Amino acid sequence: MLGITLSGGGARGMAHIGVLKALEEHAIFPEYISGASAGSIIGALYAAGKSPDQMLKIAKDQSLFKAIRPNIFGTGLANLNYLRQILEENIREDSFDALKKKLYVCVSNLNSGEYEIITSGSLFDAVVASSSIPIVFEPVDMLGSRYVDGGLLNNLPIEPIKENCEITIGVNVMPSGHVPAEEVNSMLEIGIRTFDLVIWSNAKSRMEQCDFIIEPKGVFDHGVFDFGNAERIVELGYEEARRVVPSILERIL
Repeated sequence: MLGITLSGGGARGMAHIGVLKALEEHAIFPEYISGASAGSIIGALYAAGKSPDQMLKIAKDQSLFKAIRPNIFGTGLANLNYLRQILEENIREDSFDALKKKLYVCVSNLNSGEYEIITSGSLFDAVVASSSIPIVFEPVDMLGSRYVDGGLLNNLPIEPIKENCEITIGVNVMPSGHVPAEEVNSMLEIGIRTFDLVIWSNAKSRMEQCDFIIEPKGVFDHGVFDFGNAERIVELGYEEARRVVPSILERIL
């Protein structure tokens, strides 16, 4: 059994589309998928049966920039209603049970301070919660608690994949904490750098648990909201996955 875990990373997460495309071209079809934040979005679409080419079209035609909607009087700067709309338009049923592949969505529970892996109930609630970057987006209320971005506490949810699969692939699209930051002067730059370091601190040990890591470092040059460069980001994921494919095939065959 082959499984893949897809990290969060905002627009950089579109690299996951290229990774899946490269894998499928070599007849590598992950049966189990886990994801956090952007990884949960791509994971949900893939588990629902969307091809990499179909996902790229969605990313280009239904720009996720539209998800950024001011909400000054709420608990976050914006809501993710448009992301929910994209899911409703492209996934037939709001249910994990209706998916064609097994999907695990990682979310962070603000009340308990723990990450959780969701595998049942409302698929759309889980994905929107997993994608709700703290402060930037509103938390999602479900199951009696408030939830935010799964990447906050577990950006590479390898646990359910290792539990169920003999071979595990991890795809990381978040910059390493060791990658120098050129500027950390403004409040925004400090906030972004802090978030990157928090994410890296919880992802590093999980990367080491994967049998294979696909890390398209070129995506680190793109920002969290750089959705306008979808095709280039997808290509970076594709190129890096093709480099790793021979090693995966050697293990499978």
